[in-house]
Amino acid sequence: MKILRRQFFHLAAGAVALPAVSRFASAQAYPTKPLRVVVPFAAGGGTDIVARLMGQWLSERLGQPFVIENRPGAGGNIGAETVVRARADGYTLLMAGSGNVINTTLYEKLRFSFNLDIAPVAGIMRAPNVMEVHPSVPARTVPEFIAYAKAHPGKFNYGSGGSGTGVHMASELFKMLAGVNMVHVPYRSVSLALTDLLGGQLQVTFGSMPASIEYIRAGTLRALAVTTATRSEALPDVPTVSEFVPGYEASQWYGVGAPKNTPVEIVDKLNREINAGLADPKFKVRLADLGGGTVLTGSPADLGKLIADETEKWAKVIRAANIKPD
Repeated sequence: MKILRRQFFHLAAGAVALPAVSRFASAQAYPTKPLRVVVPFAAGGGTDIVARLMGQWLSERLGQPFVIENRPGAGGNIGAETVVRARADGYTLLMAGSGNVINTTLYEKLRFSFNLDIAPVAGIMRAPNVMEVHPSVPARTVPEFIAYAKAHPGKFNYGSGGSGTGVHMASELFKMLAGVNMVHVPYRSVSLALTDLLGGQLQVTFGSMPASIEYIRAGTLRALAVTTATRSEALPDVPTVSEFVPGYEASQWYGVGAPKNTPVEIVDKLNREINAGLADPKFKVRLADLGGGTVLTGSPADLGKLIADETEKWAKVIRAANIKPD
């Protein structure tokens, strides 16, 4: 009987271990076929460019194509839902970003929860926006801008690529913390807002660094500050907003997500390979060239904490400013 009992427990222990061994073996072999990376915006934007850079790196490291699939619409919600509904096998990934956490509060009737239905895999980069004004604005520093705006409430028009976009949120956060009154003019894209800023129809915008930097260098726009907590290497002499407005921080960030319940071994493998890319000097330079961005290394849990913190921050701004989607 004792022998039979020992055999039973030995077999039972082996049966319990089999799924773990199977998962480990599967992760070791992964990937064995092409993967798709869903970008929830149109081709050519920052999210798309970052996805293609990282996809190329991962393809070289893992030996399988990473196919970029652009699924724009509803502020990024269509692409995100595509990944939420995909099989949790590691072969469908989401190029996630700031817009996803904003949408969590902005849209009241989403059919999914980004925070619960997408598993964080790895951060990639964080990039600043730049607070920039038309040269006709009589302010060369953030304090001068705040003083002039308070003396002339409602005189300043600022543009964005639409209600709830990152540029809009960065502007509204500035209004809240600096106590100034500016009029929001939403456009169909940030590039259209930039065109009107150059033409003087707008006075200020918190534009994207890649789109703005050449105009700043040429002197056709004046940079007052960058929106990240630290200065940008692309504009090292330009201060941060937080140097004058304590607590201010707004940035575009990019990371990779997967459907919930994706095997942890696969998530960890992707995380290691992405972090290896972020440690590569040549890859870091390519990311920096996109607009002064800095790499966002860390574990899946680190990205999860960023998502939770950003969701809470932007929810407060959306509710305080009563922001509704277009």
